[in-house]
Amino acid sequence: MIVYFAAAACAVGVVVVASRLVRRTRGVDDPDPDGPTTAHTGAMLSALFLLAFAIAVVVPWTSADAARSNTYSESQAVAEAYWAAGRLPAADAHRVQEGLAAYVDLVRGPEWRLMKDGRLSARGWAELDRLRRDVIAIKADTDELKDARNGVLDHLGEISAARRQRAMDARTTPPPGLLAVTVLTGIVVVLLPFLAGARPRGMTLVPLALMAALLAAGTYLTIDISHVFAGALAVGPEAFTAVHADLQRVAGGG
Repeated sequence: MIVYFAAAACAVGVVVVASRLVRRTRGVDDPDPDGPTTAHTGAMLSALFLLAFAIAVVVPWTSADAARSNTYSESQAVAEAYWAAGRLPAADAHRVQEGLAAYVDLVRGPEWRLMKDGRLSARGWAELDRLRRDVIAIKADTDELKDARNGVLDHLGEISAARRQRAMDARTTPPPGLLAVTVLTGIVVVLLPFLAGARPRGMTLVPLALMAALLAAGTYLTIDISHVFAGALAVGPEAFTAVHADLQRVAGGG
């Protein structure tokens, strides 16, 4: 962050030095609000705001799409593990399937609310670790049972990998500096006519106020969608809700 402030300070210094050097030449004074200096500055500030705004929208949108896809991958791995567990001995199969159903209930309920704060529940990790230990402890006397046990372990590994990715997605946000630049450039774009010495009156205030309102709404949007599991683009637990219904159907013999 210090580097950013240092770069900004250097840029201001360049402007001050350049203005003093130009005074010694035959440069033309430019005090008018609609002069070339204001026009150039306004165009560059608008371009900077649009660039920051576009990045602040595209990055969260892409992250949300990837996170949503990952939730379906994780839920699909749960369903495959549930089916694979059916090949285990009856008592072991029932225990593993119950654990998977409990995991789905945890994720789509309490854990999803925690993800809005960028974290996952420790209970979810503990549940997966317990399931893995239980499956490893199953005695496999035949090749068929070994294949069944290994199949369940493979799917549990897929669930763990997808869960780790979901943990990363929950902590993913655009760089704070990007949001700060978006807000600051939006404010400066709105205030630029006043800073340049213009005094809008009457109907000229209408388009200025409209622009300010739209910029404020757009800037708030970039902040609102900055978190994958909260805000306007929030990824919901639909994937786990759907797999919960599938597990109930399989358990009921459907």
